[in-house]
Amino acid sequence: MNTLPNAPVIGIDFGTTNSVVTAIMPDGGVRVLKHDTAEVFRTVLCFWMGETGRVQHAAGPAAIEAYVEDPLDSRLIMSIKSYLAQKSFTETRIFGRPWGLEGLVGLFISELLKPFQDDVAGARVVVGRPVRFVGDAADDALGEARLRAGLGQAGLHDVRVALEPAAAGHRFASTLDAPANVLVADFGGGTSDFSLLRFEPGPPRRVTALGHSGVGIAGDAFDFRIIDHVVSPLLGKGDSYRVMGNPLPVPPNWYASFARWHLLSLMRAPRTMREIADVMRTAEQPEKLAHLMRLIEDEVGYALYRAVSGVKAALSRAEEARLEFSHAGFVVDAPIRRTDFEAWIAPELNRIAGAVDAALTDAGMDARAVDRVFLTGGTSLVPAVRRIFTDRFGEGRVVAGGEFVSVAEGLALIGKNG
Repeated sequence: MNTLPNAPVIGIDFGTTNSVVTAIMPDGGVRVLKHDTAEVFRTVLCFWMGETGRVQHAAGPAAIEAYVEDPLDSRLIMSIKSYLAQKSFTETRIFGRPWGLEGLVGLFISELLKPFQDDVAGARVVVGRPVRFVGDAADDALGEARLRAGLGQAGLHDVRVALEPAAAGHRFASTLDAPANVLVADFGGGTSDFSLLRFEPGPPRRVTALGHSGVGIAGDAFDFRIIDHVVSPLLGKGDSYRVMGNPLPVPPNWYASFARWHLLSLMRAPRTMREIADVMRTAEQPEKLAHLMRLIEDEVGYALYRAVSGVKAALSRAEEARLEFSHAGFVVDAPIRRTDFEAWIAPELNRIAGAVDAALTDAGMDARAVDRVFLTGGTSLVPAVRRIFTDRFGEGRVVAGGEFVSVAEGLALIGKNG
């Protein structure tokens, strides 16, 4: 795609859970390009075999609808972004065809932009990336290279890549009327990123990067803790089975995969299902493993994760919320207290706090030198997460806003400002 003189500017926030597209308007303002009335577009793909025998696909809400209509004969692809920096992931097979990550990213971006072809034609495009991609052995250079290659497969070859927290900072900087050191904390579905930036309001506005840090955990990790503590014990986690009369623990790795939505579909592999069936024969509570197999076979993970995400959001507003879910005789009806939830996510909170401190260290800056703290992303609404920042910087310096669109808006502003 060739960029034209005075071309429009497009910002693309390709997220783990949701994606957003924005454009600079003729008056210089930023507009979210909506799908119908929705500002965010779920980052999911669904494939199924059509009546003509050809594989069909859909993205976003249409993908979810197609999957819910026929989960057994469709394939739902989620959290594509989580694999970008993983060298071990090369391809997956969908109805017999091999798909690399670049192809999946390209297909999704094409569907994301399809309603906005007039806006995108000849545009300058800025796309975001996390400071640190997801994964313990994440290769950040590989992650960006795969992201660029995926955008290329969507026809976007001349693309600027910017750090997501820096983009959120640009959006926040429009509210400043004096020079300021700003810590931007951007929480996505899979990553938490922190950037210290010096803003000079201008005009022209000047931005200096002072330091940054990131960690490959965020909202999805909090969902994992709820499933691991509330749901998995009902499916055999912590139970035992017998081999030659000796008790052994039910393999815990099954539940590590079950509680992560981008890994659940891999459990349908025949080998894994045979292993669960073998253990079930001598398990102390075989009915729990029978429920586990049924949930995997029927691919109801999306409905379960949606219920979990809902109770997580409710716990940001109330001291207690109830997780309710049922399928084929398996029932979850459990009250969850915020205090328990915060205890479960303590390891993630500690890593987030450590990453905030690392950003300060990278900038060679004391917390007292930070004038403002801007929180964005859905996980920033979790009270325990907000406390990490109010404890360090004081309530008066911490603000939040644009939880789901600020990164995309900032990416467009970066493109506008060169």
